[in-house]
Amino acid sequence: MSRYDFDLFTIGAGSGGVRASRLSALGGARVAVAEEDRIGGTCVIRGCIPKKLFVYASEYAQGFKDAVGFGWTVEWARFDWSTLRDNVQGEVSRLSGIYEANLEKAGVETIPDRAELVGPHTIRLAASGRTLTAERILVATGGRVVRPEIKGAEYAITSNEVFHLERLPERAIVVGGGYIALEFAHVFHGLGVHTTLVHRGEMILRGFDEDVRGHVQAEMKRSGIDVLTETMITEIAPAGDGYLVKLSSGQTLETDLVMFAIGRAPNTEGLGLESAGVRLTDVGAIAVDPYSQTSAPSVWAIGDVTNRVNLTPVAIREAVAFHRTVFQGIPSAMDHTQIPTAVFGLPQVGVVGLTEAEARIRFGPVDVYKTSFRPMKHIIARNEERMFMKLVVRASDDVVLGVHLTGPDAPEMIQLAAIAVKAGLTKAQWDDTVALHPTAAEELVLLREKAVSPTA
Repeated sequence: MSRYDFDLFTIGAGSGGVRASRLSALGGARVAVAEEDRIGGTCVIRGCIPKKLFVYASEYAQGFKDAVGFGWTVEWARFDWSTLRDNVQGEVSRLSGIYEANLEKAGVETIPDRAELVGPHTIRLAASGRTLTAERILVATGGRVVRPEIKGAEYAITSNEVFHLERLPERAIVVGGGYIALEFAHVFHGLGVHTTLVHRGEMILRGFDEDVRGHVQAEMKRSGIDVLTETMITEIAPAGDGYLVKLSSGQTLETDLVMFAIGRAPNTEGLGLESAGVRLTDVGAIAVDPYSQTSAPSVWAIGDVTNRVNLTPVAIREAVAFHRTVFQGIPSAMDHTQIPTAVFGLPQVGVVGLTEAEARIRFGPVDVYKTSFRPMKHIIARNEERMFMKLVVRASDDVVLGVHLTGPDAPEMIQLAAIAVKAGLTKAQWDDTVALHPTAAEELVLLREKAVSPTA
């Protein structure tokens, strides 16, 4: 008999924690998982899933406008916020229930409590005070939203609260320049809210290709979203039924809602990691080796709490690699390169691989192919949104290093493009693929003229 209560104790029942726990239990391990909130984590409860459902809802307004060009009259359309909000929460509850049921079927003991480490093999449950032991501990607590330290910050909401608003505001200010900020600015705008995006940088989407950043920012402005760059909120104060917002530019804005989407931080506070000898990085993330093992030999960590690549599919793949390494004896390291990324805003964005700037730094000369056009569906609808496509190719051997798309269905396209990039296919092999006509995606295999770049 083992001298420990469990072979594996997982702290956090998000996508990564659930996958690792289920696989380990199905393999015969004695597993428990502690979760102080609902099972499902950020993605299911307050992230990817409910956000994408909100995005779907917001796209109908433009769809109704486009329908006129195709002969449809949709004068009867109206939107009800409470219906969307409640239906989305119903789906969240359904998915959370499925996660919980799958854990139970696998034989995992689920503990609705906050767990803290008090040693390399010992966990204390905060509410009950119960102490448990485990041969191995996996930390999968994800990330937490960040709020700025400004006067009146308590009057603003974050992505945690946005799904539960009692009513839809008439005016909203979204603060941030990353994908979460852009997506919620798109959601509010699509649902008829006068929306302003406030970003402290010169251009949105830091880390994305410069051409993509410029295209998306221009499209957001064209669509009617007020985009204020190189600007910060300095104070929020109640004013009537809304708020008065002071900006670093000296300007003041009246609004009904302020939402901060300025980033997330690793959720490591109060976990007792120091008691187990777990080292943190400079930004407060759990430091791990390529196999997700921490400085404490009995403790591993996966997902956003490690601040490697903070995406749900990455946490799931890290969970699989952990299980193979620890319980199957097959050392497996997650490959964090060439991971496809999407922004579900307006326009939609899908990217994989290196930006043009990154490729030049790493490999020197690169060939760039790009195009911008209005999709066929937009022409008859008189929709001015343009699509943008860009391929970054290593000049020395013709290998496609990066694919950058914006426009309708870009996230759907990039998943398949990611296979080609991951496989190391050459531009010649892309060109040798027969185009599927008429589609926007066919342009990916029809790009022939190299773009002239001032940095070439």
